[in-house]
Amino acid sequence: MMQSNLKKWLLTLLIVLVVGLTACQSDEGSEEASNGENSGEETSENESEESSESDGSSESEEQSYPVTLTDRTDTEVTIEEEPESVVSVIPSATEIVYSVGAGDKVDGVSEWADYPEEVSDVETVGDMNLNIEKIVSLEPDLVVADVENADDIQAMRDAGLKVLVIGSQSLDEVYQDIEMVGQATGQTNQAQEVIDDMKTTVSDVQDTVSNIPEEERKKVWIEVGPELFSGGEGSFLHEVLTLAGGKNIIGDQEGWPQVSEEVVIEQNPDVIVTTYGQTTEGAHETIMNRDGWDSISAVQNEEIYDIKNSLLSRPGPRLAQGVERLAEILYPEEME
Repeated sequence: MMQSNLKKWLLTLLIVLVVGLTACQSDEGSEEASNGENSGEETSENESEESSESDGSSESEEQSYPVTLTDRTDTEVTIEEEPESVVSVIPSATEIVYSVGAGDKVDGVSEWADYPEEVSDVETVGDMNLNIEKIVSLEPDLVVADVENADDIQAMRDAGLKVLVIGSQSLDEVYQDIEMVGQATGQTNQAQEVIDDMKTTVSDVQDTVSNIPEEERKKVWIEVGPELFSGGEGSFLHEVLTLAGGKNIIGDQEGWPQVSEEVVIEQNPDVIVTTYGQTTEGAHETIMNRDGWDSISAVQNEEIYDIKNSLLSRPGPRLAQGVERLAEILYPEEME
């Protein structure tokens, strides 16, 4: 009897073990199947993340240091670590620094800097005549300057400052400068976003004005000062006007020439745009009352407009808005 009971007990134990093992295998299989779905998603996501990291497009990617950049003076500038303090000594450079998300690092700007609004609370370091001693006293890790700062660039470098020089005469160069400032300040992703947004704005304008026949495109005189300076071939102002669908009446001249009143009268622009009307009282009336200008179509039809100087005269992130604003003035119906 005892032997019989022992056999029954062993048989029962064996059944329990078999059932338990089967259940465990079933659960593991179910879990593996479930994990297989998630694992597939995770693997896909991981592969995507790895791919993004490998091509430099990951949002979490940070600039690695040290980084060596060749600036607009053909100088190799090596930045050992991410700057904590930045001084920007010209308004266009300041706008770029803020646009890429490094505004919280800025401890000094030029007196002419007026955008974005936060710059009003930042220490000033001079205008085109920089206060080198003041800049040195701020102990910046990086100074962002422009080729227009001329001799002051070398003076700052001689004072032991790390100076990165930008300065553009085309939209492509503006994009390059934004990218370079992004790399210098550890804001590569934000810099690329700024560039992409600018390109989208410009592309949209180009698409809109592309259907305007050549003979219907308006001749334009852009006056960047009452002394009759403007941008000719090779300037970003000429490029911006062309992208907006306009014809530059001094497009046959190079750089930033000063022209005579007779040239403007002879070219007879359909539209006149000033960039100083907000700071110079009576700019519109002055143009309307110039001797001989009453024969100009733009004056006869009062096609005289003012665009904020910083949208057209600063090679920075808002230059794309300048393209858009010009197109709105020249072709309002198409741009609606």
